[in-house]
Amino acid sequence: MSQNPVHRGYFGIGVEGISKPMNLGAVLRTAHAFHASFCFTIGACFNVRDVLASDTSVAFDSMPVQIYPDVASFQAPVGCRIVGIEITDDAIDLPSFTHPPAAIYVLGAEKDSLTPAMQERCDFIIKIPTRFCVNLSVAGAIVMYDRMISLGRFAERPVRVGGPAAPLLKHKRGLPVWKQKQLKKQQNSD
Repeated sequence: MSQNPVHRGYFGIGVEGISKPMNLGAVLRTAHAFHASFCFTIGACFNVRDVLASDTSVAFDSMPVQIYPDVASFQAPVGCRIVGIEITDDAIDLPSFTHPPAAIYVLGAEKDSLTPAMQERCDFIIKIPTRFCVNLSVAGAIVMYDRMISLGRFAERPVRVGGPAAPLLKHKRGLPVWKQKQLKKQQNSD
């Protein structure tokens, strides 16, 4: 069993208008694997039993899965930024995107895009710079992986190909700032 990468913040991921239960199951399973805080659907039509055929981790039992009938009813937590994953001319390329600490990622349906109403709700639109569209569950996995390597705490990559892996430096814990100031004040008065 691998340890959780240490990072701050949280994220949720969902799909607007999904119609294939196997894709939804794959998104849920992958989100569960990447420690998503929650998942959601907007305007989806699915049968839970069909979704469980591809979600072998049974994410429904491990994290909240919210179901919204339409974009108007969709609610993001306070302070959470909405990031649309869509191929548009003005979308930010994923390798150039800085993930917000608190984020909701939303994908469009299999044979469609995010609706204009959903795109308008997004704080950012990002795209994966590929030759053509990838499956929506694959796109979700790529974005979650990018978030993990961007915000997680991992050792630096080696400079050389196949070079030795640098050890992960231990996190240094210090006194609270107020205590540090108090000690410094005491030292200066002595």
